[in-house]
Amino acid sequence: MRKIYLMAVIALLSIVPSARAQTPTDAEAIKQAALDYIEGWYEGNPERMERALHPELAKRIVRTNKEGMSQINQMSAMSLVQGTRRGGGKNTPKEKQQKDVTILDIFENAASVKVVASDWIDYLHMAKWNGRWVIVNVLWELKPMAK
Repeated sequence: MRKIYLMAVIALLSIVPSARAQTPTDAEAIKQAALDYIEGWYEGNPERMERALHPELAKRIVRTNKEGMSQINQMSAMSLVQGTRRGGGKNTPKEKQQKDVTILDIFENAASVKVVASDWIDYLHMAKWNGRWVIVNVLWELKPMAK
């Protein structure tokens, strides 16, 4: 009876998908992708920017016009890479190049990350795609202008 019970438990465990534990390697790879994104921008390095992005990335911001109507402005992976190639944030002085990366959550092959940059804050949705972490979506907001 004990042997049958043990075999039943083993069989049950083999068909129930197990949650993959977060590994330090995942956290390090996620942080590196976020740094490739923001440091690539500051350096004007399109290779770093492209490495960080999924080809179908959408970067969006909600803007409100003078009449109070909201609209969504969007950038693609290609537009980010091209903007980086044109110089990106190279004119941002080193002392103002803020690049604080905070991993908010990781579950399986999905992660949420916050990047605080010099003039804006990005909320990144990342995915482990073909074995590497890439940014799939970005929702961002400009910081208030200093008075």
